[in-house]
Amino acid sequence: MSAPDHAPRTCDEALRRAFGFLGKRWNGILIATLMNGPAGLAELRCAVGGTSDSVLSGRLSELTEANLVERLVDPGPPVSVSYELTESGRALMPALTALTAWAWENLPPSASAD
Repeated sequence: MSAPDHAPRTCDEALRRAFGFLGKRWNGILIATLMNGPAGLAELRCAVGGTSDSVLSGRLSELTEANLVERLVDPGPPVSVSYELTESGRALMPALTALTAWAWENLPPSASAD
């Protein structure tokens, strides 16, 4: 008796890209933090914790290049910079909210990937 033919399992390429980008350390957390409204670098650093300014700045640049976050400059004085979600970034809110609820219900606190 021969084994039944099975199509190879594949992952949708768009989903692979989404998890690759959002799963990159700090990207998803920054987007989720900005769901509460615009924030400056110091506020984001406190909110996410455990990262350097250079890493944080690099991630915010990546999110800006991906059109998920917008960098806002207030010429002041004093000059201030803040970040907020774009329309594309806000479109992630339902998915991140659902993922957060799922994690609270299904993942123990020790399941952190840190």
